[in-house]
Amino acid sequence: MFNLSFYKGKKVLITGHTGFKGTWLCQILTNANAVVTGYSLNPPTAPNLFGLSGMAGKINNIIGDIRDLKRLQQVFEQTQPEIVFHLAAQPIVRDSYKDPHYTYETNIMGTVNILECIRTCKSVKSFLNITTDKVYLNREWEWGYRENEELNGYDPYSNSKSCSELITNSFQNSFFAESATAISTARAGNVIGGGDFANDRIIPDCVRAAIAGKKIMVRNPGSIRPYQHVLEPLYVYIMIAAIQYQDKMYAGNYNIGPDENDCLQTEDLVSLFVKYWGNNIQWTVCPDKGPHEANFLKLDCSKLKKTFGWKPRWNIETAVEKTVEWSKCWANGENITYCMEKQIQEFIDSKK
Repeated sequence: MFNLSFYKGKKVLITGHTGFKGTWLCQILTNANAVVTGYSLNPPTAPNLFGLSGMAGKINNIIGDIRDLKRLQQVFEQTQPEIVFHLAAQPIVRDSYKDPHYTYETNIMGTVNILECIRTCKSVKSFLNITTDKVYLNREWEWGYRENEELNGYDPYSNSKSCSELITNSFQNSFFAESATAISTARAGNVIGGGDFANDRIIPDCVRAAIAGKKIMVRNPGSIRPYQHVLEPLYVYIMIAAIQYQDKMYAGNYNIGPDENDCLQTEDLVSLFVKYWGNNIQWTVCPDKGPHEANFLKLDCSKLKKTFGWKPRWNIETAVEKTVEWSKCWANGENITYCMEKQIQEFIDSKK
Protein backbone atom coordinates (compact mmCIF):
# COMPACT_ATOMS: atom_id res chain seq x y z
CA MET A 1 0.00 0.00 0.00
CA PHE A 2 1.26 3.48 -0.88
CA ASN A 3 2.44 5.32 2.22
CA LEU A 4 -0.06 8.06 3.02
CA SER A 5 2.47 9.91 5.17
CA PHE A 6 3.51 11.69 1.94
CA TYR A 7 0.40 13.87 2.28
CA LYS A 8 1.15 15.18 5.76
CA GLY A 9 1.09 18.98 5.51
CA LYS A 10 0.53 18.96 1.73
CA LYS A 11 -1.94 21.55 0.43
CA VAL A 12 -4.60 19.70 -1.55
CA LEU A 13 -7.54 21.09 -3.51
CA ILE A 14 -10.47 18.80 -4.36
CA THR A 15 -13.23 19.89 -6.73
CA GLY A 16 -16.50 18.06 -6.31
CA HIS A 17 -15.66 17.36 -2.67
CA THR A 18 -19.29 17.34 -1.52
CA GLY A 19 -20.15 14.29 -3.63
CA PHE A 20 -19.99 10.62 -2.73
CA LYS A 21 -16.44 9.97 -3.96
CA GLY A 22 -15.29 13.45 -2.97
CA THR A 23 -16.33 12.98 0.66
CA TRP A 24 -14.52 9.64 0.95
CA LEU A 25 -11.43 11.27 -0.60
CA CYS A 26 -11.60 14.13 1.91
CA GLN A 27 -11.83 11.62 4.77
CA ILE A 28 -8.75 9.69 3.61
CA LEU A 29 -6.67 12.84 3.14
CA THR A 30 -7.70 14.46 6.42
CA ASN A 31 -6.77 11.21 8.15
CA ALA A 32 -3.36 11.60 6.49
CA ASN A 33 -3.09 15.17 7.89
CA ALA A 34 -3.22 16.88 4.52
CA VAL A 35 -4.38 20.51 4.38
CA VAL A 36 -7.56 20.01 2.37
CA THR A 37 -9.61 22.64 0.55
CA GLY A 38 -12.81 21.60 -1.19
CA TYR A 39 -14.54 23.55 -3.97
CA SER A 40 -17.97 22.36 -5.05
CA LEU A 41 -21.67 22.98 -5.25
CA ASN A 42 -23.78 21.97 -2.27
CA PRO A 43 -24.26 18.20 -1.91
CA PRO A 44 -26.36 16.86 -4.79
CA THR A 45 -28.66 14.60 -2.77
CA ALA A 46 -30.59 14.54 0.49
CA PRO A 47 -29.44 12.76 2.55
CA ASN A 48 -25.78 12.97 1.55
CA LEU A 49 -22.50 11.57 2.82
CA PHE A 50 -20.89 15.00 3.10
CA GLY A 51 -23.43 16.14 5.67
CA LEU A 52 -23.67 12.82 7.49
CA SER A 53 -19.89 12.72 7.99
CA GLY A 54 -19.63 16.32 9.22
CA MET A 55 -16.95 16.91 6.60
CA ALA A 56 -17.61 20.65 6.33
CA GLY A 57 -16.06 21.11 9.77
CA LYS A 58 -12.92 19.10 8.96
CA ILE A 59 -11.67 20.94 5.85
CA ASN A 60 -11.62 24.36 4.21
CA ASN A 61 -15.09 24.02 2.71
CA ILE A 62 -15.83 26.37 -0.21
CA ILE A 63 -19.18 26.24 -1.98
CA GLY A 64 -18.79 27.36 -5.57
CA ASP A 65 -19.55 26.48 -9.18
CA ILE A 66 -16.79 24.93 -11.31
CA ARG A 67 -18.14 27.04 -14.21
CA ASP A 68 -17.24 30.25 -12.32
CA LEU A 69 -13.68 30.89 -13.48
CA LYS A 70 -13.16 34.10 -11.48
CA ARG A 71 -14.21 32.49 -8.21
CA LEU A 72 -12.06 29.45 -8.91
CA GLN A 73 -9.05 31.67 -9.65
CA GLN A 74 -9.55 33.43 -6.33
CA VAL A 75 -9.56 30.08 -4.50
CA PHE A 76 -6.31 29.04 -6.19
CA GLU A 77 -4.71 32.38 -5.33
CA GLN A 78 -5.81 32.16 -1.70
CA THR A 79 -4.96 28.50 -1.05
CA GLN A 80 -1.92 27.93 -3.32
CA PRO A 81 -2.54 24.17 -3.67
CA GLU A 82 0.27 21.76 -4.47
CA ILE A 83 -1.97 18.87 -5.55
CA VAL A 84 -5.35 19.12 -7.30
CA PHE A 85 -7.97 16.39 -7.72
CA HIS A 86 -10.73 17.30 -10.19
CA LEU A 87 -13.94 15.38 -9.44
CA ALA A 88 -16.54 18.11 -10.03
CA ALA A 89 -18.95 16.97 -12.73
CA GLN A 90 -22.51 16.17 -13.70
CA PRO A 91 -22.01 12.40 -13.27
CA ILE A 92 -25.36 10.73 -14.07
CA VAL A 93 -25.96 9.29 -17.57
CA ARG A 94 -29.74 9.65 -17.44
CA ASP A 95 -29.52 13.23 -16.14
CA SER A 96 -27.30 14.07 -19.10
CA TYR A 97 -30.19 13.23 -21.43
CA LYS A 98 -32.51 15.48 -19.43
CA ASP A 99 -30.12 18.46 -19.43
CA PRO A 100 -27.31 18.02 -21.97
CA HIS A 101 -26.41 21.72 -21.97
CA TYR A 102 -25.67 21.77 -18.25
CA THR A 103 -23.80 18.47 -18.53
CA TYR A 104 -21.53 19.71 -21.33
CA GLU A 105 -21.06 23.12 -19.74
CA THR A 106 -20.06 21.61 -16.39
CA ASN A 107 -17.94 18.73 -17.62
CA ILE A 108 -16.20 20.56 -20.47
CA MET A 109 -15.86 24.16 -19.31
CA GLY A 110 -15.28 22.97 -15.77
CA THR A 111 -12.21 21.10 -17.04
CA VAL A 112 -11.04 24.14 -19.03
CA ASN A 113 -11.44 26.35 -15.97
CA ILE A 114 -9.52 24.09 -13.61
CA LEU A 115 -6.67 23.68 -16.12
CA GLU A 116 -6.57 27.42 -16.75
CA CYS A 117 -6.21 27.99 -13.00
CA ILE A 118 -3.41 25.43 -12.82
CA ARG A 119 -1.69 27.04 -15.82
CA THR A 120 -1.48 30.37 -14.00
CA CYS A 121 -0.88 29.06 -10.46
CA LYS A 122 2.77 28.15 -9.98
CA SER A 123 2.19 26.25 -6.71
CA VAL A 124 0.53 23.23 -8.41
CA LYS A 125 2.91 20.33 -8.99
CA SER A 126 0.41 17.50 -9.51
CA PHE A 127 -3.03 17.44 -11.16
CA LEU A 128 -5.35 14.47 -11.62
CA ASN A 129 -8.50 14.71 -13.72
CA ILE A 130 -10.96 11.98 -12.74
CA THR A 131 -13.10 10.91 -15.68
CA THR A 132 -14.80 7.54 -16.29
CA ASP A 133 -14.55 4.18 -18.03
CA LYS A 134 -17.34 5.42 -20.33
CA VAL A 135 -15.01 7.75 -22.25
CA TYR A 136 -14.24 5.00 -24.78
CA LEU A 137 -16.08 4.32 -28.02
CA ASN A 138 -18.03 1.30 -26.80
CA ARG A 139 -18.00 -1.46 -29.40
CA GLU A 140 -19.71 -3.93 -27.02
CA TRP A 141 -16.77 -6.30 -27.30
CA GLU A 142 -15.74 -8.81 -24.64
CA TRP A 143 -12.24 -7.60 -23.82
CA GLY A 144 -11.21 -4.57 -21.82
CA TYR A 145 -10.51 -1.17 -23.32
CA ARG A 146 -6.95 0.09 -23.11
CA GLU A 147 -5.78 3.66 -22.61
CA ASN A 148 -4.90 4.06 -26.30
CA GLU A 149 -8.40 3.11 -27.55
CA GLU A 150 -10.60 5.70 -29.29
CA LEU A 151 -12.40 8.19 -27.03
CA ASN A 152 -15.98 8.78 -28.11
CA GLY A 153 -18.60 8.34 -25.40
CA TYR A 154 -22.16 7.75 -26.65
CA ASP A 155 -24.42 9.76 -24.34
CA PRO A 156 -23.95 13.42 -23.31
CA TYR A 157 -22.34 12.48 -19.98
CA SER A 158 -19.89 9.98 -21.46
CA ASN A 159 -19.14 12.19 -24.44
CA SER A 160 -18.52 15.25 -22.28
CA LYS A 161 -16.01 13.23 -20.24
CA SER A 162 -14.32 12.11 -23.46
CA CYS A 163 -14.00 15.80 -24.27
CA SER A 164 -12.59 16.43 -20.81
CA GLU A 165 -9.86 13.88 -21.55
CA LEU A 166 -9.03 15.56 -24.87
CA ILE A 167 -8.95 19.00 -23.24
CA THR A 168 -6.56 17.74 -20.58
CA ASN A 169 -4.30 16.27 -23.26
CA SER A 170 -4.35 19.53 -25.22
CA PHE A 171 -3.40 21.60 -22.17
CA GLN A 172 -0.65 19.09 -21.37
CA ASN A 173 0.82 19.41 -24.86
CA SER A 174 0.34 23.17 -25.14
CA PHE A 175 1.23 24.46 -21.68
CA PHE A 176 2.69 21.78 -19.39
CA ALA A 177 5.09 19.77 -21.54
CA GLU A 178 8.07 21.82 -20.36
CA SER A 179 6.75 22.73 -16.92
CA ALA A 180 7.25 21.03 -13.57
CA THR A 181 3.52 20.31 -13.25
CA ALA A 182 2.52 16.68 -13.77
CA ILE A 183 -0.86 16.10 -15.46
CA SER A 184 -2.76 12.78 -15.47
CA THR A 185 -6.25 11.43 -16.05
CA ALA A 186 -7.87 8.47 -14.30
CA ARG A 187 -10.64 6.42 -15.93
CA ALA A 188 -12.38 4.43 -13.22
CA GLY A 189 -15.02 1.74 -13.54
CA ASN A 190 -18.35 1.70 -11.70
CA VAL A 191 -17.91 2.29 -7.97
CA ILE A 192 -20.08 1.16 -5.09
CA GLY A 193 -19.83 1.92 -1.40
CA GLY A 194 -21.54 3.38 1.62
CA GLY A 195 -22.98 6.86 1.26
CA ASP A 196 -24.00 6.89 -2.39
CA PHE A 197 -27.55 8.25 -2.49
CA ALA A 198 -27.72 9.07 -6.20
CA ASN A 199 -30.72 8.32 -8.36
CA ASP A 200 -30.54 5.78 -11.19
CA ARG A 201 -27.66 3.80 -9.67
CA ILE A 202 -28.22 0.18 -8.85
CA ILE A 203 -26.76 -0.07 -5.32
CA PRO A 204 -28.48 3.08 -3.98
CA ASP A 205 -31.71 1.72 -5.50
CA CYS A 206 -31.09 -1.56 -3.67
CA VAL A 207 -30.50 0.20 -0.34
CA ARG A 208 -33.62 2.34 -0.66
CA ALA A 209 -35.76 -0.68 -1.52
CA ALA A 210 -34.31 -2.82 1.29
CA ILE A 211 -34.89 -0.16 3.93
CA ALA A 212 -38.43 0.41 2.67
CA GLY A 213 -39.12 -3.34 2.66
CA LYS A 214 -39.89 -3.32 -1.06
CA LYS A 215 -38.70 -5.42 -4.00
CA ILE A 216 -35.58 -4.16 -5.76
CA MET A 217 -36.39 -3.08 -9.32
CA VAL A 218 -33.65 -3.94 -11.82
CA ARG A 219 -33.77 -2.28 -15.25
CA ASN A 220 -30.92 -4.00 -17.08
CA PRO A 221 -30.05 -7.30 -15.35
CA GLY A 222 -27.74 -8.49 -18.14
CA SER A 223 -25.53 -5.39 -18.35
CA ILE A 224 -21.89 -6.06 -17.50
CA ARG A 225 -19.84 -3.45 -15.66
CA PRO A 226 -16.45 -3.32 -13.86
CA TYR A 227 -17.78 -2.87 -10.33
CA GLN A 228 -15.35 -1.96 -7.50
CA HIS A 229 -15.50 -0.49 -4.01
CA VAL A 230 -15.06 3.28 -3.91
CA LEU A 231 -11.83 2.98 -1.88
CA GLU A 232 -10.10 1.14 -4.77
CA PRO A 233 -9.98 4.05 -7.23
CA LEU A 234 -9.55 6.66 -4.50
CA TYR A 235 -6.33 5.07 -3.31
CA VAL A 236 -5.11 4.88 -6.90
CA TYR A 237 -5.89 8.59 -7.38
CA ILE A 238 -3.92 9.40 -4.24
CA MET A 239 -1.04 7.17 -5.32
CA ILE A 240 -0.77 8.57 -8.86
CA ALA A 241 -0.95 12.19 -7.66
CA ALA A 242 1.79 11.58 -5.08
CA ILE A 243 4.15 9.60 -7.31
CA GLN A 244 3.92 12.00 -10.25
CA TYR A 245 4.46 14.89 -7.79
CA GLN A 246 7.85 13.35 -7.08
CA ASP A 247 8.61 12.22 -10.64
CA LYS A 248 6.76 13.64 -13.62
CA MET A 249 7.63 10.65 -15.80
CA TYR A 250 4.73 8.76 -14.19
CA ALA A 251 2.12 11.22 -15.51
CA GLY A 252 -0.29 9.76 -18.07
CA ASN A 253 -3.73 8.23 -18.61
CA TYR A 254 -4.70 5.28 -16.42
CA ASN A 255 -7.61 2.82 -16.31
CA ILE A 256 -8.73 1.75 -12.84
CA GLY A 257 -10.95 -1.27 -12.55
CA PRO A 258 -11.38 -4.67 -10.93
CA ASP A 259 -9.92 -7.97 -12.04
CA GLU A 260 -11.66 -9.85 -14.84
CA ASN A 261 -13.72 -12.05 -12.51
CA ASP A 262 -15.24 -9.00 -10.82
CA CYS A 263 -16.71 -7.63 -14.05
CA LEU A 264 -20.18 -9.04 -13.62
CA GLN A 265 -23.78 -8.71 -14.66
CA THR A 266 -26.09 -6.38 -12.78
CA GLU A 267 -28.27 -9.30 -11.70
CA ASP A 268 -25.25 -10.96 -10.07
CA LEU A 269 -24.40 -7.75 -8.22
CA VAL A 270 -27.98 -7.46 -6.95
CA SER A 271 -27.94 -11.12 -5.87
CA LEU A 272 -24.82 -10.42 -3.81
CA PHE A 273 -26.55 -7.44 -2.22
CA VAL A 274 -29.54 -9.63 -1.32
CA LYS A 275 -27.19 -12.22 0.19
CA TYR A 276 -25.46 -9.74 2.49
CA TRP A 277 -28.51 -7.65 3.39
CA GLY A 278 -30.64 -10.64 4.38
CA ASN A 279 -34.17 -10.19 5.70
CA ASN A 280 -35.55 -12.14 2.73
CA ILE A 281 -35.49 -9.14 0.39
CA GLN A 282 -36.17 -9.90 -3.25
CA TRP A 283 -35.56 -8.34 -6.63
CA THR A 284 -37.42 -8.36 -9.92
CA VAL A 285 -36.78 -7.22 -13.46
CA CYS A 286 -38.47 -3.96 -14.33
CA PRO A 287 -37.43 -3.06 -17.89
CA ASP A 288 -38.08 0.46 -19.07
CA LYS A 289 -37.78 2.36 -22.31
CA GLY A 290 -35.15 4.75 -21.01
CA PRO A 291 -32.29 6.21 -23.04
CA HIS A 292 -29.44 4.14 -24.46
CA GLU A 293 -27.05 2.52 -22.00
CA ALA A 294 -24.14 0.26 -22.91
CA ASN A 295 -24.64 -3.45 -22.31
CA PHE A 296 -21.02 -4.50 -22.04
CA LEU A 297 -18.04 -2.59 -20.64
CA LYS A 298 -14.68 -3.71 -19.27
CA LEU A 299 -11.32 -2.06 -18.69
CA ASP A 300 -7.81 -3.36 -19.30
CA CYS A 301 -5.81 -2.17 -16.27
CA SER A 302 -2.48 -3.77 -17.19
CA LYS A 303 -0.79 -0.36 -17.58
CA LEU A 304 -1.63 0.61 -14.01
CA LYS A 305 -0.51 -2.79 -12.71
CA LYS A 306 2.78 -2.74 -14.61
CA THR A 307 3.64 0.88 -13.83
CA PHE A 308 2.88 0.87 -10.10
CA GLY A 309 2.71 -2.82 -9.16
CA TRP A 310 -0.93 -2.23 -8.23
CA LYS A 311 -3.56 -4.90 -7.61
CA PRO A 312 -7.16 -4.56 -6.41
CA ARG A 313 -7.55 -5.19 -2.68
CA TRP A 314 -11.23 -6.00 -2.23
CA ASN A 315 -13.07 -8.37 -4.53
CA ILE A 316 -16.70 -7.72 -5.44
CA GLU A 317 -18.08 -9.83 -2.59
CA THR A 318 -16.12 -7.80 -0.04
CA ALA A 319 -17.14 -4.57 -1.78
CA VAL A 320 -20.83 -5.43 -1.49
CA GLU A 321 -20.41 -6.64 2.10
CA LYS A 322 -18.76 -3.34 3.12
CA THR A 323 -21.43 -1.34 1.30
CA VAL A 324 -24.18 -3.18 3.17
CA GLU A 325 -22.30 -2.74 6.45
CA TRP A 326 -22.12 1.03 5.97
CA SER A 327 -25.74 1.26 4.81
CA LYS A 328 -26.99 -0.57 7.90
CA CYS A 329 -24.82 1.66 10.08
CA TRP A 330 -26.57 4.68 8.58
CA ALA A 331 -30.04 3.10 8.72
CA ASN A 332 -29.53 2.31 12.42
CA GLY A 333 -28.37 5.84 13.28
CA GLU A 334 -24.82 4.81 14.16
CA ASN A 335 -21.64 6.92 13.92
CA ILE A 336 -20.94 7.52 10.23
CA THR A 337 -17.41 8.86 10.64
CA TYR A 338 -16.43 5.87 12.76
CA CYS A 339 -17.78 3.49 10.13
CA MET A 340 -15.88 5.31 7.35
CA GLU A 341 -12.61 5.37 9.28
CA LYS A 342 -13.01 1.71 10.22
CA GLN A 343 -13.48 0.69 6.60
CA ILE A 344 -10.58 2.86 5.42
CA GLN A 345 -8.28 1.21 7.95
CA GLU A 346 -9.53 -2.26 6.99
CA PHE A 347 -8.79 -1.46 3.37
CA ILE A 348 -5.29 -0.25 4.20
CA ASP A 349 -4.62 -3.37 6.29
CA SER A 350 -5.96 -5.82 3.69
CA LYS A 351 -3.62 -7.92 1.57
CA LYS A 352 -3.35 -7.69 -2.19
